[in-house]
Amino acid sequence: MIVSVLAIIVSYLLGSISFSVLIAKGMKGIDIRDHGSGNAGATNTLRVLGKGPAITVLLLDALKGVGAVWLGVWLSSSPTYWVPALCGIAAILGHNWPIYFRFRGGKGIATTIGVLATLCLLPSLAAGVFAILAIVLTRYVSLGSLIFVTLTPVILLFLGYSAPIVTVSVIIWALAVWRHRANLSRIFKGTENKIGAKADKGGSEVV
Repeated sequence: MIVSVLAIIVSYLLGSISFSVLIAKGMKGIDIRDHGSGNAGATNTLRVLGKGPAITVLLLDALKGVGAVWLGVWLSSSPTYWVPALCGIAAILGHNWPIYFRFRGGKGIATTIGVLATLCLLPSLAAGVFAILAIVLTRYVSLGSLIFVTLTPVILLFLGYSAPIVTVSVIIWALAVWRHRANLSRIFKGTENKIGAKADKGGSEVV
């Protein structure tokens, strides 16, 4: 039990490493949260720093999710997926509200991708296809992100996945909707920022 709790705490601390903030600071000496849309994520990194840094941030943020789930697998003595799944949630919470950076983080989608791809690869891939199509067709990253987190639990339920994975996928959906609530409002109004366009403060973000 103690080891499992420790794994969840470490996962939160891992998730709190904001690579967008660190890379922007290292490259330009800036706080990326004061530029572009103000989010510490891959999309804002793309707008502020360019493609290379953005891809790096996306991959590193996703790896936080992968690492957190595997940490839960390695340190858990339980035969169920509860500890790995909770470690994944902790990493996402860390990304969204990082203790190292005054609790101002991103929106958690890249880390979510890492978590769900590790817990349930095929359903995540299926949901990801629809998410990518939505982004290509609309150029709304936020819409694709929300489609991904919405479809994944639906597919998991349809395929009869275990309770821990389904439960965590629903929690992830709720977190994503909460973090993207302003984006949803702008989508309905037709004022959401599109990928490739200059972002206003608080605009569309992947993470």
